[in-house]
Amino acid sequence: MSIITLTTDLGLNDHYVASVKANILRQIPEAKIVDITHLVSPFNISHAGYVVKNCYKEFPPKSIHIIGVETELKEKTCHLAVYADNHYFIGAENGIFSLILDVKPDEIVELNIDQDSDSMTFPTKNIFTKAACHIYRGGKLNLIGKPKNNFSIEKSIFHASFDQNTIRGSVIHIDSYGNALTNINKELFNKIRKERNFSINLGSKGHYKISEINTNYSLVPQGEVVALFISNNQLEIAINKGSAKNLMGLSVNDIVRIEFYD
Repeated sequence: MSIITLTTDLGLNDHYVASVKANILRQIPEAKIVDITHLVSPFNISHAGYVVKNCYKEFPPKSIHIIGVETELKEKTCHLAVYADNHYFIGAENGIFSLILDVKPDEIVELNIDQDSDSMTFPTKNIFTKAACHIYRGGKLNLIGKPKNNFSIEKSIFHASFDQNTIRGSVIHIDSYGNALTNINKELFNKIRKERNFSINLGSKGHYKISEINTNYSLVPQGEVVALFISNNQLEIAINKGSAKNLMGLSVNDIVRIEFYD
């Protein structure tokens, strides 16, 4: 039996999330629904992409992931269902899929589903849930949409640039602890480092410099800056028992530059 996950910017103070779930349960009363998060920053597909990218593989194969962020139809925006990496993804073609996936999709369809409401403002409820329930029942994608060969909109903010002596990345997410997650991964770091010394420079003017990477937060004194590779192998900048966001002034898109030297 498949799992349907929900990732949205709908928040938790209104009826919207309950309406989405009710629409799924009305179609499939026994459906298993998992909330990934409903606290994505409004219209922030980068935030949504980061969250889904870093957890979808933890779910069983054939899970169905609804992404309800920036979903309104526009001139160049359509709704898609995608099968890739043994998972299904449903959302708007706003660049979100290229942020989530590192592999070429096996199948993409542009959804063509009649909705029960005349309102076009809530496709997460009125369209995405129908697509998810169709897939949940074992339905084929080509029955609910027109096949596409690739994505029309692609984004690549999660990739750092580099040369033989430097990696240039950025902060791509601030978590609830105030830790700064970067788009620099352990594999790239080791590839460029080659056992050399290094300096991690934060901010456009390099106000903060770090020359050591630790394996856990407590290896530095409380209140001190720590750099470490977390479970998804991304470089994180944090403060032991503190907030890098508040105490260092770090925010999304801040520059992170690593320089290597002998």
